[in-house]
Amino acid sequence: MKTILNVKVDKEEKEKAKQIALEMGVPLSTIVNAHLREFIRTREFSVKLEPVLKPEVEKELLKMSQEYHKDPKVAYSFNSASDAIKFLRGK
Repeated sequence: MKTILNVKVDKEEKEKAKQIALEMGVPLSTIVNAHLREFIRTREFSVKLEPVLKPEVEKELLKMSQEYHKDPKVAYSFNSASDAIKFLRGK
């Protein structure tokens, strides 16, 4: 028998979770039910905050890594700390 569970959540978080579930091809209720079953089975829960990079940041890091592996001696080398700071600040 199914029942309704009313839970108050932040609207923005609900929308983000709903979008991710949609991208995975499942309704948000499937995600919630799976977590409830796991909680019942294990009698525990965990919280992980694994950062997810923005696609443009991930792309830039990959590019920098590839350049470094081509020639580690010259890729992103700086003559001074101030030059490195300027680079990091995008100036």
